[in-house]
Amino acid sequence: MRTLPWLTLFLMLLQSPAQASDMTIADTVFKLPLAEDVTMDDAVDSMLLRANALNFKLVARLPLSKELDAMGVPSKHIEIFQFCDARIAAQMLKANLDFSAYLPCRITLIEDQDGKPWLVTLDLDQVIGMADLPPDLKELATKVRDTMKEIMQAGANGDL
Repeated sequence: MRTLPWLTLFLMLLQSPAQASDMTIADTVFKLPLAEDVTMDDAVDSMLLRANALNFKLVARLPLSKELDAMGVPSKHIEIFQFCDARIAAQMLKANLDFSAYLPCRITLIEDQDGKPWLVTLDLDQVIGMADLPPDLKELATKVRDTMKEIMQAGANGDL
């Protein structure tokens, strides 16, 4: 029976309580704070420009905090961006449909409780490490990881 990569990780943690108690949700993400002089609008513009330059298509954008505000639920800024390179996605899915759970790649622009803006995404190093990929797919997965980090760096630094 095939298991999803995240389920495999969860099952491993269940088998080792000492390790499970050491792992937190923060251990599963990669995050960057925005530089002091970078506004959230600057970060968004920079991420969109960099993604475009790297041929990562913006496939969805969810202004979650605006949705919450419209429902009368107070919220700090939360906006989710979804990016994809369809060619890489197709190759990964051909190898293993479980990768569909990780598509498209997401970056969240979010304010913490103190009002500090952050960019947050899944730590792809963990996924790549447990995926047991053949060399060609590992190279593609590493490219996706590097591209996502580059998009986030551009946003965090306001690099246009």
